[in-house]
Amino acid sequence: MPGIRIVHRTPLPAAEAWLRLTDWERHGAQVPLTRTVVETAPPTHVGTRFTARTGVGRITFDDPMEVVVWQPPAGGSAGLVRLVKHGRVVLGWAEIEVRPLRGGGCEVRWREELRVRGLGRPSDPVLAAAGRFLFGRALARLLTP
Repeated sequence: MPGIRIVHRTPLPAAEAWLRLTDWERHGAQVPLTRTVVETAPPTHVGTRFTARTGVGRITFDDPMEVVVWQPPAGGSAGLVRLVKHGRVVLGWAEIEVRPLRGGGCEVRWREELRVRGLGRPSDPVLAAAGRFLFGRALARLLTP
């Protein structure tokens, strides 16, 4: 299971970065050929479920996820959201941590362990590189002031 680690700094305040990063529909708009649908009522909380559907025409796969940790940043402390993937194809988890920086702005740490059913360990380096590219690009776009 390849591990993906991305660190990104932004001048945005932690609260604003958090709102942008936990707007699940916006995530889908940043990943090619992907649409995200939230299946539970807002606001996001432990138990929120959403699905990212990726593909073209009949060739698609779903990446259903559930929020299992929900701790927004508050009072100068970091925020953390942890997602567990419940799909038939994509399995694993993801965490997004938003840490306020002294002097303004924040640092975002994206961690993900990803497994694609049917692909063995030899595919891990390719999956990790693709994940870092796609998620890094999505993260930068979501945080563009």
